Amino acid sequence: MTRHYSAKADANQPEIVAAFRAAGASVGLIHRAGYGIPDLIVGYRGVDRQVEVKMPGKLGLTAKESDYHRDWLGAQVAIVSTVAEALELLAQMGN
Repeated sequence: MTRHYSAKADANQPEIVAAFRAAGASVGLIHRAGYGIPDLIVGYRGVDRQVEVKMPGKLGLTAKESDYHRDWLGAQVAIVSTVAEALELLAQMGN
């Protein structure tokens, strides 16, 4: 079986990662894992979330991403497409 690696991140991922980090979050880049695994793992105030980064206006999941969201029971997966959404996620995680 050949493992599929995503060659690139969405164009907005670097600014979203920078915003998470500037706000004090830890960010692991896992977008190259493939298999529908989300792009990031974000830790903030003792809470971890898996984060799928999508370009604005393209919020649909791929088939593999949909399978992952369905099959990874109990996972806290968020989808963000803007810095504002990323900061709102951190606000939710901090409560």
